[in-house]
Amino acid sequence: MELSQQKIEGLIDQLDSNGVPQIRRIYQARNRITEQGNKLGIFSGSFNPMTISHVEMIHAAQSRFELDEVLLVLAKANVDKEVFGLPLTKRLITLSYYAKKQGNFSVAVSSHGRYIEKIEALKSVFPSKTEFYFIVGYDTFVRIFDCKYYTDIYAELDQLFSQCRLIVANRGNHDAKAICDFLSFPNRQVYADKIDLIGLSDFHADVSSTDIRSRLESGQSISDLVPAEIKQLVIDYYQKAINRSHHM
Repeated sequence: MELSQQKIEGLIDQLDSNGVPQIRRIYQARNRITEQGNKLGIFSGSFNPMTISHVEMIHAAQSRFELDEVLLVLAKANVDKEVFGLPLTKRLITLSYYAKKQGNFSVAVSSHGRYIEKIEALKSVFPSKTEFYFIVGYDTFVRIFDCKYYTDIYAELDQLFSQCRLIVANRGNHDAKAICDFLSFPNRQVYADKIDLIGLSDFHADVSSTDIRSRLESGQSISDLVPAEIKQLVIDYYQKAINRSHHM
């Protein structure tokens, strides 16, 4: 299933960030989950743009946990950062273009940004007993434990971890030791058995969407930083966005 830009915009408009958490599929994998008890890997990010680090994180998670489907998710309401760069529609189209080249990758947009709300939305569209694995980098991992996103943080974390696992990758200077140190506090250690670590090379750990946007702005090559399948699409989209901003 592939949707046009107009239909994607319509789906985004239907999502209410103040209502019941919902998720809308933008592209469905050929080899998607259709039965109970399968494993779903969820990578929720801004993908502004998708990088080779995202791909490496997914491949590491797939290899270790034998995920049946990987869902790339963009949130209409993002609790972590302002929406900037390309509009959500363009990012979703880019992700869908990448997903089409894979066997079991899907793309979706969610109404809410918090992981506990995404779980609620996912449960409404996937078969019962689907096992949820969130793939996250260090920064996102730390934000999941930030009390400012919760009314009753530990009750809500209990609820979250009762329904999913986290697969956490090192990013930048934050290696496996930094992740373990963060989990060493007693009020976090109780969730450690639901958290698994995957390792990225130093090169992949340092690649960021911010660096790629800076390169695009200054006309530098991004060939080694984004998946080959979407490189030209990313260049075209961002160049148009840069040109518009310069003429405003």
